[in-house]
Amino acid sequence: MAAGGNKSLWTTRRIVRAPYLLRTIVAKDAMTHVLILGSGPNVVRCRDWPKAPFDLILAINNAWAVRPDWDVLIHPSDFPVDKHPKDLTPDQRIIRANDYVPVQNTLGGFVYAGGTMAFTAGYWALGALQPTTISMLGCDMVYDAKTTHFYGTGTADPLRPDISLRSLEAKAARLQILAAQRNCAVVNLSADPSRLTFPRTTPSAVAANLPVPHDATAAAAALAEEDRLGYYVPSGKYWKEEDRFDPDAIDALDQMWLKAALLA
Repeated sequence: MAAGGNKSLWTTRRIVRAPYLLRTIVAKDAMTHVLILGSGPNVVRCRDWPKAPFDLILAINNAWAVRPDWDVLIHPSDFPVDKHPKDLTPDQRIIRANDYVPVQNTLGGFVYAGGTMAFTAGYWALGALQPTTISMLGCDMVYDAKTTHFYGTGTADPLRPDISLRSLEAKAARLQILAAQRNCAVVNLSADPSRLTFPRTTPSAVAANLPVPHDATAAAAALAEEDRLGYYVPSGKYWKEEDRFDPDAIDALDQMWLKAALLA
């Protein structure tokens, strides 16, 4: 539904995240198909797409400027104020760290999920909206041109030295497996080179996509290894505790997720 539509679709959904934490977030009912927009140059391809078959458009950072009918904007705490949208319709919402950190914690936290907003948006959508499909556009994380973002040149945030981003492919594989375990297909609408491991598709074919096949035994082993390592940071500020994370252990874990996704 386009922004400015029936406000009654917005409800308050309560989600139990951890035994010690219960928060309230704003979500839409029956969000079957979610479109996530990043800031890659190819995101502008969606400007003239009809909103259908998508039930909700989730924009990351500056991507709210791509088209006016976005429903949810998600951004980190350091997103500059002068980059925020000036006016919101009654149906538009902004999701900030105090909203997405608890949701991501229920799905493993930032060290395991990957500390960049494309993955954070994916996990928030998966945990908060419980969709059937999550489609991404403009989230390829490939920076080989002068124009790296739809608005010009931006920082290649996913390529920064970071304990949680040593293998973008493994982090993508983890997201698609956890989504599959929740009967959700994660797909990539881009036709360009991509670090995402998601199946490629088109808007018209989104609804036909099914959760990816994966090795459930290998996925269970990866989750067990995450529990054994104990690299959880409830605040989400994992960089403040980076000294206790072993890069070799993270690399081995990444290989487990790639194996579980049938990519290694």
